[in-house]
Parts: sequence; structure tokens; C-alpha cells
Amino acid sequence: MLAAPLLAQAHQQHTQTDQKVRLAAEARYQAASWSHERRVVYKAESLAQGPNTRFVLTTRLDPPLALYNWYVRRGEPEQWIADLKNGCFADRLSCHRFWANQFRLLLHAAAYWLLDTLRRWLSQAGVPRLQLGTLRLRVVKIGGWVRERLHGVRVHLASSHPGEPLWVLLAAHFTPS
Repeated sequence: MLAAPLLAQAHQQHTQTDQKVRLAAEARYQAASWSHERRVVYKAESLAQGPNTRFVLTTRLDPPLALYNWYVRRGEPEQWIADLKNGCFADRLSCHRFWANQFRLLLHAAAYWLLDTLRRWLSQAGVPRLQLGTLRLRVVKIGGWVRERLHGVRVHLASSHPGEPLWVLLAAHFTPS
């Protein structure tokens, strides 16, 4: 295995410091179906959960660790787009008219903003980061009724709702201190 020596080094450093260790290196590699060798940058990480190795085939000339971190940062916006498409169904723009699709996309973006804001508030309260689809199912897509009162709004949900702890955390966010 190409990354085995680097992974052993990362594991040794991890056992000494008990901290996450990320090391990167590069090599030239040619698969049987390739016409020539290519640059492969590989990352070896030692975590409390165990080893983690990743490989990137690239033509960029950056140093290995900087290059790997660049690819990681590049992947984050792709996750946002996937959240918008999968969690908010923003790929459903099937009207025949441009302005209708434009308005639909605007509504999807507003839903994304709302769900992401809820996710950030829950994250501040110590809840692990949830995918938007999961958050939508646990907090928004539930049965209940909303009653407007003279001194506020009251939300009535089922007594055994699985997302109840999330609702309690969100309600605490709006409770005046």
C-alpha cells in the first residue's frame, strides 16, 4: 500500500500526543489502463476513531498538504449545493416559464436559509451538525397546530414527538434571558 509508511508515522505521532495527526505526501503512479505516470497526493490521518487515508490525482504543483487542504475546502461549497438540492428540493424547477422557475428557486433559497439558520442555532446549543433533510424531517415536517394568543404564539405538538428535544432547544433560543 502506497500510504502505509505515512499512516504508520501518523499513528505513532497520534499515540504520543493523543491528538489528531494529518500528514501528506506525494508519489508518481501509473495504473495499468493509464498511458503515463501521474502525480498522486495522499493524506494519512490518525484519529481517535481510527486511520483515515485519502488519495487525490492532480496536475496542480502545490505542496502535498496545502494541495489536499485546497481540495477539502473546494468540496465544502459542493456540500452546500447538495444540501440545497437534496434538503430543499431546489432541483424541481419544472415550470415552462422562466419567471415561475425563478420564483420557485427563490422560495427554495429562502427555505435553505431558514433551515440553515435553525441548524446553526442548534449547533450553538451543542447538537451535532444535521443534514438539512434530517432537520426538515425532525423539526418542520411534523404534525401539530399553531395557536396565536394575546401574549404570544403557542405551538402544540404530539407528546411523543421524536424531534421534541430539538424544539425545546430552539424554544430556549427565543426565550428572553
